[in-house]
Amino acid sequence: MRTAVVVFPGSNCDRDARSAIQDMELGPVDMVWHDEDTFPEKPDLVILPGGFSYGDYLRSGALAAKSKIMKAVRTHALSGGLLLGICNGFQILTEARLLPGALLPNANLRFICRPCYIRVERNNTPFTRSFPEKQIVQVPIAHHEGLFFLPPDGLEELEERNQVVFRYADPATREAGADYSPNGALNGIAGIISREGNVLGLMPHPERATLKNIIRGADGRGIWQSLGEHFGVFGLQQGREGVR
Repeated sequence: MRTAVVVFPGSNCDRDARSAIQDMELGPVDMVWHDEDTFPEKPDLVILPGGFSYGDYLRSGALAAKSKIMKAVRTHALSGGLLLGICNGFQILTEARLLPGALLPNANLRFICRPCYIRVERNNTPFTRSFPEKQIVQVPIAHHEGLFFLPPDGLEELEERNQVVFRYADPATREAGADYSPNGALNGIAGIISREGNVLGLMPHPERATLKNIIRGADGRGIWQSLGEHFGVFGLQQGREGVR
């Protein structure tokens, strides 16, 4: 499994993503500067990391979506390659129209940085196959524009097509939805996937909940474990210490 992490001016989670991949021993990682027009090696997975690409000018992710490397990212995705956008990366995916919707300013108009709980709505994707369905996991969020929005018709279609992969949840009741959203996201949506099932965007940071000896909690390991299983890097039982 080969991963390409795209680095934009203002990215601040690119090295965290690389560390997560390396900690899980998933294979080589190429750090690819935004001004490149191709990947140095053909990747199996492309990651658009969190941060503040181009200083969040105009809108979060708007300028990054027009950067030179995005042509190669789009080609990768349209050919069926796996593409993961985390936080600012999710914003870039919506701005590039590789995922539907938009990420608006949080309902309280403040930057939110804290742990949160999300429920796994689908475990039949390459990104979530190691999780039990409806599993509650704890991962951190850190964003000012995380309110997922779609007009009513688009939101209904998204739900009907079962494209919601993660929702904000209450760990005590295991319920999920808008009532548990820290940012006001419609239907409590924390992450969605493309119709084809190969492009995932989520606001929480799994790469910040991967290194068990450094950061409290390791529930983020489930995403990397899933990808490792998908690409056959390891079997179903290997590396599950952080998947509850």
